[in-house]
Amino acid sequence: MLRDDPDLNLSARFDAFPYQLDAVEAVKDLEYAALFHEQGLGKTKIAVDLLLHWLSEQSLDTVLVITKRALVENWRQEFEAHTHIKPRILNQDRKHNFFVLNSSARVILGHFEVVRSERQRLEMFLQTRRVGVILDEAQKIKNPAAVLSMVFHHLRNGFRRRVIMTGTPIANRPEDIWSQIYFLDGGEALGESFEEFRANLSLDNELHQDVKRQKEFAEALGSVFGKLRAFSIRETKDSTGIELPDKIVRTVSTYMSPHQAKLYDTYREEARAEVMRDGVLTEDDAEAVLKRLLRLVQVTSNPGLVDDDYREEPGKLFELMRLVRQATEDGSKVIVWTSFVQNANWLCEQLSEFGSVRVHGELPIDVRNRAIDGFKNKDSISVLVATPGAAKEGLTLTVANHAIYYDRTFSLDDYLQSQDRIHRISQTRDCYIWNLICEDTIDTWVDCLLRAKRLAAQLLQSDVTQEEYEGAADYDFGRAVAEILNPAVNRE
Repeated sequence: MLRDDPDLNLSARFDAFPYQLDAVEAVKDLEYAALFHEQGLGKTKIAVDLLLHWLSEQSLDTVLVITKRALVENWRQEFEAHTHIKPRILNQDRKHNFFVLNSSARVILGHFEVVRSERQRLEMFLQTRRVGVILDEAQKIKNPAAVLSMVFHHLRNGFRRRVIMTGTPIANRPEDIWSQIYFLDGGEALGESFEEFRANLSLDNELHQDVKRQKEFAEALGSVFGKLRAFSIRETKDSTGIELPDKIVRTVSTYMSPHQAKLYDTYREEARAEVMRDGVLTEDDAEAVLKRLLRLVQVTSNPGLVDDDYREEPGKLFELMRLVRQATEDGSKVIVWTSFVQNANWLCEQLSEFGSVRVHGELPIDVRNRAIDGFKNKDSISVLVATPGAAKEGLTLTVANHAIYYDRTFSLDDYLQSQDRIHRISQTRDCYIWNLICEDTIDTWVDCLLRAKRLAAQLLQSDVTQEEYEGAADYDFGRAVAEILNPAVNRE
């Protein structure tokens, strides 16, 4: 056990909101807990106050805070702003990490991958101290078959306190929650078998054909949160009493250019030849299906992603320029989201007249941080072009109140996390979410699929009742994808 440092100030610099205080009070004495507050409600403040409580009452010697690699600096800044503690930081330098883990540090900050690389040292570390852990963006370990997830499952018993935090526990599919909860309780709430858990929770393309399965699916979804209620907390922006500006979601219809439409039809025919059997989308080669669908998304977005000789202006670009011009003329800043790195570079060039910077995964983290700082602090920079993978989490970008989705893929997590970079505490203006959709293309299927995933997540998280879910549920994405890939399929 570490001796208490009388000179260490464990008080918080700022008071929390009432719902944040309630969250700390509810979980502070639990062995494990899940904080599922919606994005933008200040889970970081809850985590900071929680670990300060643990250290103050001396129930733990050290608290480990684990986040995504790109968010480590953001967390360091949060500790500086909200506490008197300077955390020690684990990184890829094993010699540095040796001294961190052999220091008297009360708070240690690191990313998920460093836990994997330092697994053996951490096992020994956990045997010598009373250690708590807080996993930020816990959906990172949603896949139980991934090596990273298995490392955390292996280490779980060594932590005296375990907390997971995420606003999107259902990152993409209902079964995503199992691995995160298993890290907390070893299978007590949701069972020890992942396969058994997900058996009735598959949001697949065939649901639209089977009313009985739809009912069973809804019942399975509705039963999950009750099993977690004893150790989990979920607040939404509506339930907290915090008054945020409105979030207005609008769809802007566009149409492909002639060459773009021809290229789209070519890829659709190839996809049909490979994945359609007797007018039914086959499931035996899911990876090939997803690759083909993603290629159609790319063509619909910007054919230059797949054809170096493409020279026409893509159908969406005109509407994008119009929306950006309209917003910036009103004095607003804008985030333009795209799922593709090459697109981020291209769009940044197209939008250079508005003062634009870009953030994506192929840029060094220090370059990304400079771009974000410029966007937040320089009047001359009005547009940030970003990929969700590099900027969807942990950032407060409320200098902007417009988010434009130039394209979207199939990830619910990408969509929800990214739009709430602007709709969160400290925002003072109404927020506008613009979805650019090319009519009669795969964009319509993506929109339908994301709405179905969102509704399923809301039921599982108990944001809506089963009756509300069944009244709004639409499984037509299964029919839509078959018709997109093969227009000759008979409509039911």
